[in-house]
Amino acid sequence: MENDKYKVLFVCLGNICRSPSAEAAFKACGTRAMEEQVEIDSAGIIGYHAGEGADPRMKRHASRRGYRLTSISRPVVAADFDRFDLIIGMDDQNIRDLQRKAPHGQHRAEVRRMTDFSVRFDETEVPDPYYSGADGFEYVLDLLEDACEGLLRYVEERIGEK
Repeated sequence: MENDKYKVLFVCLGNICRSPSAEAAFKACGTRAMEEQVEIDSAGIIGYHAGEGADPRMKRHASRRGYRLTSISRPVVAADFDRFDLIIGMDDQNIRDLQRKAPHGQHRAEVRRMTDFSVRFDETEVPDPYYSGADGFEYVLDLLEDACEGLLRYVEERIGEK
């Protein structure tokens, strides 16, 4: 049932590099059974790129790893905090912005940092690769793949609790 799904939202600044890549990587690391139990989306803190696809450079690097970045950029809205169970920011500024955007009072979503789920890397943030070269995009994908492993275990535990 759609309403029973555990819902995860990945968030970065513009929703054209990190968050669509996290969305694709997380979908790829899950199983078919998880697909039926989890809804995955991505959004940006700002709406500057609303309606656009992912950055072509990010798409190219992700494609080499077998990921298709098909999401369309949209900004985070207040309703996301009640719609999603888990909202994941890529860096400290994203977390501060999410806390600022969250409706006052209680809401459903737990807000966490992507690197909270890292397994092998000790980074505290997933850096924005927008102004970096090829190595920056590859490093972001390395960090996201690592964190998706830990995130998958976390989400599976939450599904088991429902």
